Amino acid sequence: MSEENTVNRRKFIGTVTAAGAFIIACGRQGTSTAAVNVPPLLDQAPDGPELKAGLVGCGGRGTGAALDFLSSGPNLRITALADVFNDRLDRCRQTLKTEGNAEVADENCFIGFDAYQKLIDSGVDIVLLATPPYFRPAHFEAAINARKNVFMEKPVAVDPVGARSVMTTARKAEPLGLCVVTGTQRRHQRDYVETYKKIASGAIGDIVSANACWNQGQLWYRSPQRSWSEMEAMIRDWVNWCWLSGDHIVEQHVHNIDVINWFTGFYPIKAVSFGARQRRVTGDQFDFFSTDFIYENGMHLHSMCRQINGCTNNVSEFIMGTKGSSNCQNTLYKRDGSVVWSYAYPKGKSGEEGGEVKVSPYVQEHIDLVTAIRTNKPINEAENTAISTLSAIMGRMSAYTGREVTWDEAMESSLKLGPDSFAWGSVQINKAVPVPGKE
Repeated sequence: MSEENTVNRRKFIGTVTAAGAFIIACGRQGTSTAAVNVPPLLDQAPDGPELKAGLVGCGGRGTGAALDFLSSGPNLRITALADVFNDRLDRCRQTLKTEGNAEVADENCFIGFDAYQKLIDSGVDIVLLATPPYFRPAHFEAAINARKNVFMEKPVAVDPVGARSVMTTARKAEPLGLCVVTGTQRRHQRDYVETYKKIASGAIGDIVSANACWNQGQLWYRSPQRSWSEMEAMIRDWVNWCWLSGDHIVEQHVHNIDVINWFTGFYPIKAVSFGARQRRVTGDQFDFFSTDFIYENGMHLHSMCRQINGCTNNVSEFIMGTKGSSNCQNTLYKRDGSVVWSYAYPKGKSGEEGGEVKVSPYVQEHIDLVTAIRTNKPINEAENTAISTLSAIMGRMSAYTGREVTWDEAMESSLKLGPDSFAWGSVQINKAVPVPGKE
């Protein structure tokens, strides 16, 4: 690998900035001379011409995203739905009617692997992408090629080929003035944003180490049914198959990794990871990962994620600086561990301090998207989320093989998961659980 190629790739990616609504101009690791400009997070998007959105992927998260969009401001409609399963689309359609007062016409309900393209062509202004992550790069590219604004769930890919595709498509969106918001909701969560502003202004000095965790119990699964083909069984059980979800280090833990990339302003350049499968009952994924991410300035991030019942749970981030530390969400600490600042949550009805932000970050994502569209101030979070997604993929690649994996290796990798074609029948992929190392 030549030095020129390394420079070109890093120039293409750039340093991870606080993308979207969050703009930071600072030196390395958020020094005290940093100038931070974070536009205010509105309680509701401003009024304007009607915006029509279509939802691709009508499962629980997709239905939630559609309801969040409808509640983010005035004059917003869901006019089209797309999924590969009739039952999921019908359930979503009924929920939108009863909970969101939104009726979707029969002619705008699309079923099949090509349903997303029919939805894009149905006259929508915004496309909401919430299918299993494997499909995200192709759906995102189609939406941007059609000049549609996009909300898409994280992660944005499951393999290096997909992550690079999203990075390229993100660059295409910018000169078109399109807005793209992703499902990394902590970047839209008010306590996280206020804590970020403090740290970016130098409140804890230079960041020298970090921890990130998503340890929880077993996630849901779907046992195969006699009437299902193998393809249907896998897609209905998508969160347990690596080619569809990326494994839980990518599908879920990407949230925590993204927070560290956001707060430090960097992405990891190598990863050494291990993991294993102990309890999972379907799919081909691991139950836990432990990863040492190394950043360009020598900083280490210890990353942990686990989905096993009966174990200690922990979903959090933590960063250590030269002058203090923070949990990234709502508190800054001095070197001796005493609290130097904490986020002031809205007061409850009886006057006590609450523990929740004023606006749900899931709704705030859509408020920020609609606001950007209606004020003609485009935001684009896709590249940063692709970078965090590829960071998580590095950790998975290392755990699956037992080798150190570098950022440049991941960026150059031809690894592409999934089958070559899509039809209801058998799925021609390797379904063996990865075994790292050699005998």
